[in-house]
Amino acid sequence: MRGRTWLGAALVLGAQLRALWLAAAVEVHTAREVVAVNGTNQRLKCTFSSSSPVSQQLSVSWNFQPEDLSSHEAVFYYLKEPYKPPSGRFKERVTWDGNIERNDVSIIIWNLQPSDNGTFTCQVTNWPDVYGTIGEVRLRVVQKVNFSEIHFLAVAIGSASVLMVIVVTAVIICRQRRRKARDKRLEVADTE
Repeated sequence: MRGRTWLGAALVLGAQLRALWLAAAVEVHTAREVVAVNGTNQRLKCTFSSSSPVSQQLSVSWNFQPEDLSSHEAVFYYLKEPYKPPSGRFKERVTWDGNIERNDVSIIIWNLQPSDNGTFTCQVTNWPDVYGTIGEVRLRVVQKVNFSEIHFLAVAIGSASVLMVIVVTAVIICRQRRRKARDKRLEVADTE
C-alpha cells in the first residue's frame, strides 16, 4: 500500500509542478488578422505578459511565413537592443516600435507589397520564463480598401444629415428675410 501512496503523491506533485510551469510561461498577444493597403506602412502589434519581471535576457523574435508556405524568414530580433535583418525581403523595411517597459514588442513594416501576404509570428522569452505562446498575425495586403455596406450606410446617413442641416438653415434664413421685408413694409406704411 505504501508504494501506491508514494506513486499517488508523485503524480499529484507532478500535476502541480506542470500547472505552475504553465502559469509561469510568457503569454503573447497579437491581432489575429491585419488588412493593409499596398504601399503603406503597418504596425504589427505584439504585447506580452510574464510572471517574472522583465529581465536583461529578454529576447524577441519576429518571423514570417509567406502564403505560398515557402520557407520561414527572419524579420526582426531583439536582445537588449533591436537588430534589423541583414538580408531578405524585410531588409531596410522593418523598424522597432516597441517599449519593453510597457511589455510592447511591436514592429512596423514599411512599404507593404502583395508579396508580404502571410503570417508573422512574435515570440518572446523572458528568463526564467523561456516557454510560452507564440503570437501570430495574418497580414493581407490589398490594392485598395473595399467599402462595405456599413461604410455606404455611414456615408448615406452623414450626407442626409448634412443635407438636412442645409435645408433647415435655408428655411430659417428665408423666414428671417421675409420678416425683415414685412417689418420694413409696415414701417414705410406707418411713415406715410
